Amino acid sequence: MIEYLWKAAFVFYSQTSTQAEAWESKRFQLILEGKSSSVAPGMRRSTTLPKLTPQERKPVDTCARYLLNNAKYLKYDDY
Repeated sequence: MIEYLWKAAFVFYSQTSTQAEAWESKRFQLILEGKSSSVAPGMRRSTTLPKLTPQERKPVDTCARYLLNNAKYLKYDDY
């Protein structure tokens, strides 16, 4: 899952950016808190403001789809 988050972060920030690390860390923490179902739509909304093309936003969509499809397994807060 974390590899999907990193790929999504790099849609918005460069690979050497501390902003990418902060973006990924915030969403990872929310997922660990059991909020994966709310992280996914927020990520998708983030791609609409900069008007990214479907190809540019693909890593974000892939990550969001993964989070939504696997939400029942991402109950880290219960574990």
